[in-house]
Amino acid sequence: MVFARKVWKLLVAIKDGLALIFLLLFFLALFAVLSARPNPGVVRDGALLLDIDGVVVEEVAPVDPFAALLSNTVPTREYAARDLVRTIDAAASDERIEVLALDLTGFLGGGGVNLQEVSAALQRFKAAGKPIYTHAVAYGDSAMLLAAHSDEIWVDPLGGVAISGPGGENLYYADALERFNVTANVYRVGTYKSAVEPYTQDSMSPEARENLSQLLATLWEEWRATVRQARPDADIELVTSDVEGWLARSGNDIAQASLAAGLADRIGTRVEWGERIAQEVGEDRWSEEPGSFAATEYDPFLAEVNSGIDLGSDAKIGVVTIAGTISDGTAGPGSAGAERIANLLDNALDDDLDALVVRVNSPGGTVTGSETIRRAILRHKAKGIPIAVSMGNYAASGGYWVATPADRIFAEPQTLTGSIGVFLVVPSFEELLAEYGVNTDGVRTTGLSGQPDIFSGFSEEADTVLQAGVETTYGRFLNLVAESRGISLERADELGQGRVWDGGSARQLGLVDQFGDLETAIAWAAERAELPTDEFDVVYLGDDAPQYGSILSQLLASDSGQAEGGRDIASLFAQREMARFAQVTSDIDQLFGAQGIQARCVECTVLQPVSRVSSSPAPDAGWLAAMRALWRD
Repeated sequence: MVFARKVWKLLVAIKDGLALIFLLLFFLALFAVLSARPNPGVVRDGALLLDIDGVVVEEVAPVDPFAALLSNTVPTREYAARDLVRTIDAAASDERIEVLALDLTGFLGGGGVNLQEVSAALQRFKAAGKPIYTHAVAYGDSAMLLAAHSDEIWVDPLGGVAISGPGGENLYYADALERFNVTANVYRVGTYKSAVEPYTQDSMSPEARENLSQLLATLWEEWRATVRQARPDADIELVTSDVEGWLARSGNDIAQASLAAGLADRIGTRVEWGERIAQEVGEDRWSEEPGSFAATEYDPFLAEVNSGIDLGSDAKIGVVTIAGTISDGTAGPGSAGAERIANLLDNALDDDLDALVVRVNSPGGTVTGSETIRRAILRHKAKGIPIAVSMGNYAASGGYWVATPADRIFAEPQTLTGSIGVFLVVPSFEELLAEYGVNTDGVRTTGLSGQPDIFSGFSEEADTVLQAGVETTYGRFLNLVAESRGISLERADELGQGRVWDGGSARQLGLVDQFGDLETAIAWAAERAELPTDEFDVVYLGDDAPQYGSILSQLLASDSGQAEGGRDIASLFAQREMARFAQVTSDIDQLFGAQGIQARCVECTVLQPVSRVSSSPAPDAGWLAAMRALWRD
């Protein structure tokens, strides 16, 4: 028996050892796959196929590979606008690329400025004498902004174009909070600082309505101007003002109605679209799939573009990206963790940068995080180098706070900026507890003892201190703006009060110096630093961080071919409504999870299309599914 027990223990030990070795080999293999980069050197003669199956963002957020694997979800693919622009521009001058095939079937939108940057690159490609052919089932506002530059817009027979324009209904929780006896303790400065209104009112204030109406009118006119310029014959007014009459003229066939309005050129399936492109560039000799054509996909082409970047110059301009809500920690990329961004900037202090460009695409966030980033930028400014700020979709509240060290601020007409104001919202539950017979009692030595108390309510002294903190922070904000813009405190206050400005208004008011994209800001910084043209390198701080998102998404989705999901007009509307459900969660998180005084423009994120969408379920078959089951067991 003793011998048998020893043999059994030996077998168990061997089994455990083999299991550990197997798991180690699996995770090493998974890490190797996720760390892989698309292989450059596989660019083929023919078309550049841009299948934008996801969202266009300022900065791609990393994906936790193991969390995604175990959660049984496919991460939504994110495409950096900068990478798309570089890819399209490189293809315009590449003799191997004859056609741009733009597949927007799975396109989920992006911020207005980012999409304008991609649109401009598409227009440059077309100006190079190369055609663009676009296909999708359903075209919304964002997809039409890109597709408008096409030589041929193809729409599936089951799809069509649905232009909705910016705007919609907001959610207000004041009555619900009252019903559930939750008190929203609000402290703010700014007549137009409407971020707190969802918790204090049951509808929009006149000031917020005035501000929002002006912003929506500007964004809508910019969109229409871009589409009209690209497609002069498109009847946008008909499509948006008389939907019933427009569809009735085509027998309520949305695809036919889209052709009649000049928003599409041909009706056809994805296969027929591919056959059309094959007439231009030839068939794909390596594929027998219907509708295939000779093409190079986005990832390998971008890899070749990146492999050709020369970083051998002594002159360097650093670019740091502040994208997403500003927080105090290490969050990001794709979210603006102040500690992480400050570390990137501080690590670059020894790189002998000749200039620094700060790309801001943020609605703001915590005041402390914004100040941490601002101080890190000032450490570069103390070295005597030029500082330029390039504003993206929005650079408001804390996003404008971090822009104040700039020698020059660049923005686009669609940029949302300003929102110079601060607020604090803290919930308390004294009435809720009292309803259920829970009472509080104790001994205080001062009015601030045990305050602020979310269970017994806030004392007058606590209210006074918190409001004073908000007002002091607002005064600090005004001082930064006045000093940066060379204006009086009174003028800064007039421009502040939490009001959001579009880029055009901000330029007229002096909050922005000139129109221009990131490349314009880099060119200005080079000129200010007296660097010879094209004799300097642009170093994107933090670009060496591993990005697993695209590869992991492909692995999970390809586990059963392709992720499921509707692509028609109804699906387009459903996605929009699901985003509103996500907004409820975000609003609740803001009420119960906000830490410290906020310099945040909540309306900015509502005005811009959703840039990050929830993941879809991963397939339940294939080797990755088997590994998920093995790991859970």
